[in-house]
Amino acid sequence: MAMSVVAWLSPCTTISSPNKFSCCSAISSQAESSFTTTTATAIRPAVILPGLGNNSNDYEKLALILKGYGVPTAIAKVSRIDWLRNAAGLLDTNYWRGTLQPRPVLDWYLKRIDEAVSEAKELAQGGSGTLSIIGHSAGGWLARVYLQEFGSSDISLLLTLGTPHLPPPKGLPGVIDQTRGLLYYVEKNCAKAVYSPELRYVCIAGRYIQGSRFFNSSSTHSSEFVDGAEQPMSEVAAVSNTNAETQTGSPFRTRFVGQGYKQVCGQADVWGDGVVPEISAHLKGALNVTLEGVYHSPVGSDDATRPWYGSPAVVEQWIRHLLV
Repeated sequence: MAMSVVAWLSPCTTISSPNKFSCCSAISSQAESSFTTTTATAIRPAVILPGLGNNSNDYEKLALILKGYGVPTAIAKVSRIDWLRNAAGLLDTNYWRGTLQPRPVLDWYLKRIDEAVSEAKELAQGGSGTLSIIGHSAGGWLARVYLQEFGSSDISLLLTLGTPHLPPPKGLPGVIDQTRGLLYYVEKNCAKAVYSPELRYVCIAGRYIQGSRFFNSSSTHSSEFVDGAEQPMSEVAAVSNTNAETQTGSPFRTRFVGQGYKQVCGQADVWGDGVVPEISAHLKGALNVTLEGVYHSPVGSDDATRPWYGSPAVVEQWIRHLLV
């Protein structure tokens, strides 16, 4: 179960060429401009959803940064020991079949989301009445489950940070679905991503380190292929932050990271944030953003040498989505 718990944080990645980024960046500008002229200027309160294995305290600095931008924030109350509740899934035969469903195993987390949403509503103070949800890692796809189960009328933005949205491909040797079916359930049953005036999905991925295989047995340029197929860019947009540097790492490190990526997307030698591959953190229909040099977790991060999604300089790259 320990392996399954850790792996809920991870997904798959593909690399886009600079030309693809620049092309899609132009699409992004057009897509976002259509909202800046029609959306109310009142800043919505935000709800932060912790990722698997994290606790609420890990996000207090991020909440302070958001407050500095004028965004009142509530953090879902989660402790590290709370995640042990997921062990209840071991008693469900669907766990062993790989067909596990979020409920009732994750009811405790959905309740924490609902409590945080209620807290954020109290912070609205005459605003538009809608909220933004910021889901880090597993918190992103758990937000999608929440919207499916509790409704999305109060939510106008779902912004995910390094979330493994896509389930791993089936039938690949050495690849086991670490979520035991949860991401397949989300993909099949949760609403598809949209980018509309009523509800906007913004999916942010990091390119911190490229994984590698233990043995190079293919001459195919695998950074452009996952499971034998080229991975398309989002139909909406993708942009990159080219000011930061990505990491190459030692051979052992890249192979270790690559094995984690492989369990998420079926491919080891792809780019990601060190835990979640880039391609798994994007959704078709969303505004997809890739940021260079961004690490996955607040734990083990450093604002100067290993910034994560919530570091000040990185928040500056995505804060505009909360301000429109």
